[in-house]
Amino acid sequence: MSFATRLGFVVVALASLHGGLPAQESATLPFRVGERLVYEGRVRGIGGRGTMWIEGPVDVRGVATYELHFDFFARVGPLSVSQRSTSWLDPERMAAMRFEKRERHLLARREEAIDLFPDERRWRAKDGEVGASPTAAPLDELSFIYFIRTLPFSSDSTLRFARHFDSQRSPTLVRVLGREQVDTPAGSFATVVVEMRVRDPQHYKGEGRIRFSISDDRCRLPVRIESTIPDAGTVVLTLADAGSDTVCSARLARR
Repeated sequence: MSFATRLGFVVVALASLHGGLPAQESATLPFRVGERLVYEGRVRGIGGRGTMWIEGPVDVRGVATYELHFDFFARVGPLSVSQRSTSWLDPERMAAMRFEKRERHLLARREEAIDLFPDERRWRAKDGEVGASPTAAPLDELSFIYFIRTLPFSSDSTLRFARHFDSQRSPTLVRVLGREQVDTPAGSFATVVVEMRVRDPQHYKGEGRIRFSISDDRCRLPVRIESTIPDAGTVVLTLADAGSDTVCSARLARR
């Protein structure tokens, strides 16, 4: 699934993190297998529906991975916009092992299927394209969202990560813009507003931006996501249902 664009400022902390971060125990992650987040979406005034969910564990070349999914679909008359992405993430290292994406933007279509080899710092696409990775803990555009949920957020801070599997799309800048209360069909959430800037000359002719409102609690739920789909427009996703199997589902049930 492809989505990248979220959305003055003083940088109080600038951290350059090249290569991998220390191994992270999956038990401490703010997400787990079974989590399912449903979103109400809008693009160019058209209503749509988005879903993020986690299946697994799934074996990828001997590694037990979380199978991350993101689907978005909107239609008006004969025209539709859809994105479907799947990422196979090693939760111990926060390293992606495989990534697939299918997208349809009105009259355009695009597909990707990529195997990542973290220990060898390389990747190989189904169409034969190959490339080098800048890190032994690579991420794709979907697993990057889950990685952001694990970060400690400080006010007015900017973090710099060379973590995208494709060296040409690094670095990624993650900046804390502030805090806001967000009302959604799933409840009212105190959130941290985070902007991710991604390099992607092929899709965005330079840089794409994604803006997240992430719940300021141990769930770290993406409550609101604002991104731009090339050739389709800005997509706004608002959490409608957090299901019953999030890390803090009991608390959510009381909202």
